[in-house]
Amino acid sequence: MTVVTPNAASAHGAAMTPGSRTYLCWVDGLDQTGQIRPTNQACSAAVNQSGANSLYNWFSVLRSDAAGRKAGFIPDGQLCSGGNSGFSGYNLARNDWPLTHLTAGATMEFKYSNWAHHPGTFYFYITKDSWSPNRALAWSDLEETPFLTVTNPPQRGAVGTNDGHYYFSGRLPSNKSGQHIIYSHWVRSDSQENFYGCSDVVFDGGNGQVTGIRGNPATPGPNPTTPGPNPTTPGPNPTTPGPNPTTPAPSGGCSATYRTVSSWGGGFQGEVTVRNTGTSSIGGWSASWNLGSGVAINSVWSGTHSVSGSNITVRNAAWNGTLAPNASTTFGFTASGTSGTPAVTCSAS
Repeated sequence: MTVVTPNAASAHGAAMTPGSRTYLCWVDGLDQTGQIRPTNQACSAAVNQSGANSLYNWFSVLRSDAAGRKAGFIPDGQLCSGGNSGFSGYNLARNDWPLTHLTAGATMEFKYSNWAHHPGTFYFYITKDSWSPNRALAWSDLEETPFLTVTNPPQRGAVGTNDGHYYFSGRLPSNKSGQHIIYSHWVRSDSQENFYGCSDVVFDGGNGQVTGIRGNPATPGPNPTTPGPNPTTPGPNPTTPGPNPTTPAPSGGCSATYRTVSSWGGGFQGEVTVRNTGTSSIGGWSASWNLGSGVAINSVWSGTHSVSGSNITVRNAAWNGTLAPNASTTFGFTASGTSGTPAVTCSAS
């Protein structure tokens, strides 16, 4: 990995991919006024306990006197806050935190905020199979050896911004399934300051999609909006007509609505809601629009995207393509440039 030189700046940082609780709760709560009002219930509970400052400073889960210490220094049940009382709400034992969907054994690009830039080593741990989200995280819940260790990785984006970050590739743990916590510990080599964080993940074949933010379900099943075997079929009824070859087949269609979640100098975050407007379930969807002059997509979650010239198309992820009539799902993205009010078209399959 590339060795980087520290700048004189106040220290801060947190995992962005897979997102830490504080980071994803910040993303969940952003609105167009710049205020942070979480919609995720776990995030709301954390803010009720720790205050909104914990999200305005989502990159500050740290101890200035840690000096590389873990067990015995950070008490059991306080790992997600790093023993920092200002973030105690993020220790809550809940199963509805925002989730990042991953594939066990896959190689992915990790991102860690470089709000302030310092040399040091990043350690990433995974919970044991015996861990349960119904109890606060303890050191004994973590596998003893980190599955990824990185020293002085490169960075991209401006220091002190919401999109600047260190980046490095790493292989996710194999033979994991279901919900887990990836625990991060950043040990600075130029001071005793250390950073700690919990990233809630689920190993279900995903590739980084995030759910549980802005009202999305936190733990979708294989097809979260798929109806039961036949929820509208009436029970035995001697008056129920048999098959009628002249009855038209139900129609399927979708609509897509765009909104700007937040904006900042040189960039913005957008969100598109896709809704099934037909009378039958759809098995997939795609949304397309014109990006406009000077707009470039940085990242997309809860969907896969392709860009051709100034046009972008986002298709459903593996887990949110099936929509029952009137059901909806959302995907989000960040982009550089200035947000407009694009007209988004939707196609169902």
